Amino acid sequence: MKKITLLGFLLASIFTFAQAPAGYYSSTQGLTGYNLKSELSNIITNGHSPQSYGDLWDGYYISDVDIYYENDGTVLDIYSENPTGTDSYTYTFGSDQCGNYSGEGSCYNREHLMPQSWFGSSSPMKTDIQHVYPADGYVNGQRGHLPFGEVNNASYTSNNGSKKGNNIYNHPNAYNGTVFEPIDEFKGDIARVYFYMATRYESQIGSWESANDGSQNTLNGTSDQVFEDWMLAMLIQWHNADPVSQKELDRNNAAFNFQGNRNPYIDNPAMVAMIWDPNPDTEAPTDPTNLVAQNIAAYSTDLSWNASTDNVGVVSYQVEQNGLLVENVASTQVSITGLSPNTNYSFAVKALDAYGNTSALSNTVTITTLDAPEVIFNEDFEDCNNIQFTAISELSAVDWECTTQFGENNTGAYQMNGFSQGNQVPSKDWLITTNPIDFDAFQDEKLSFFTASSFGETELQLLYSTDYSGNGSPSASNWQSVPNVTIPLHPSNSNNIVENIFTNIDISSISGEVYIAFKYDTSNGDDATRWTVDSFNIMGEDDLGVATQELDFSFYPNPVNQQRLYIRLENKVSYDYQIYDLNGRLIQQDQHVSAPAINLSGINNGLYILKLNAEGKTAVKKLVIQN
Repeated sequence: MKKITLLGFLLASIFTFAQAPAGYYSSTQGLTGYNLKSELSNIITNGHSPQSYGDLWDGYYISDVDIYYENDGTVLDIYSENPTGTDSYTYTFGSDQCGNYSGEGSCYNREHLMPQSWFGSSSPMKTDIQHVYPADGYVNGQRGHLPFGEVNNASYTSNNGSKKGNNIYNHPNAYNGTVFEPIDEFKGDIARVYFYMATRYESQIGSWESANDGSQNTLNGTSDQVFEDWMLAMLIQWHNADPVSQKELDRNNAAFNFQGNRNPYIDNPAMVAMIWDPNPDTEAPTDPTNLVAQNIAAYSTDLSWNASTDNVGVVSYQVEQNGLLVENVASTQVSITGLSPNTNYSFAVKALDAYGNTSALSNTVTITTLDAPEVIFNEDFEDCNNIQFTAISELSAVDWECTTQFGENNTGAYQMNGFSQGNQVPSKDWLITTNPIDFDAFQDEKLSFFTASSFGETELQLLYSTDYSGNGSPSASNWQSVPNVTIPLHPSNSNNIVENIFTNIDISSISGEVYIAFKYDTSNGDDATRWTVDSFNIMGEDDLGVATQELDFSFYPNPVNQQRLYIRLENKVSYDYQIYDLNGRLIQQDQHVSAPAINLSGINNGLYILKLNAEGKTAVKKLVIQN
């Protein structure tokens, strides 16, 4: 599947780089070489709370979810992921666990990047999620306990291009036997895992050298350098050529939550050179340039900049918000979230190379976030007994009808079709908001809705009236077209269902208390079209001048990864909630909820807005779903 697009990157970067807890690495200040490695070993050993081998299956639900390539929530397997094309197969968490396998694509198991045979399957190495990855069972079997290396003439190649064959890595003392080569996309990931293992198990790894030909040709029997010269050179090369990715940052955070320790070489890539390179580079990258902010919203903004250059290579960019580090990314673009509405922020960026050299800051950009929009009106047509529209037929017995399907994503909707028992009848039918909407109470109103059409040539109009009284005779009132809305006629040469999604349409020129209506009219003899409407939503900014009381609540986990969102309110009162997508469409809602958890199993992965109301107070927060 294609690599991360701008949109994919923005969604992925929601799961932002979370720095280690304050002071996590403070005891390493001033240390270099193997003294630094030993202190890091103390830090990540003392914090390590080993979990069971079976717990790894559960850990993968958070640590190895594909939100970076297919972005489909399947298992992210470094031995099957195709970063630039379509994956040959994918795995569903839980149901596709190995099991027996007969070839690629059968099931996924637990791949020890540093094989179990090297340390006698002992714990805590066996259950350390920092180096135990989910992987295709068959490819894992092909790799066995072989060293990693580089291959030209492969005796085996997996579907994603991982290879087994004789080692060709160019080094005077390189091992020339059989090795396993992962694809370039994940070489840096594996190198940093090996540096982690050399550090976390510093007191033990010196005894693993002679376990078999894999360990014999990877490890050198020491606890300081740890690796054979050729292997160390290759790992450093892989580390520099494949910088830390957002996937690794997120996985490191997930591992920290799972077992309490971190991979320091993901948090601080320069530490590799500080420990293992006797001649470190001291040249800083050039400054990033042309930093700009785009898509400024109430809670977020997008930043982009021109890349820096470096004699060795830039590994990441550090993004500062009001002088504090908030992001560490490998790309030259990032989405900053978690901002507050109507607030000033300043941003700047600096580049970091593999040796820890940093550039000066880029130019500074200052923004003011937008005011938070309010949901003025929303109808998703999911409950036919509680709809905020009224159907009125002025001609014929045919009428708008509520249906539990055929709407957006085949959800509930309202439909109108000018046929009765197979015959077209003249029809004039309205679907009107049951109550008027006060546009003077808001400003900057934006409209979103969904339509679908099939057959015929009947026009569907979206109208509004300031003098309709709700008395059931709409044609007696004056109606105007809703500004900036034209619903296309169904194509005359198509028998297929045609869907239209209208988003963020400016209707702010409407004023006063108005009714809004869909009008369907075949009285002039037009061939009847079956029209469907759904997801009708109006958002705007409160113009009443009344301050909204902010509700204090928290929720977890975020991202949601097991279909349940837990709400914590200080007074444990009942609450109402609504979940909207980024186009303002209501996805799910409920009222008078007293349960501590909300079931989100019916919502697709993505970024949403959660609005909570309790005790007359309201709060709006961003929600990430990653089931």
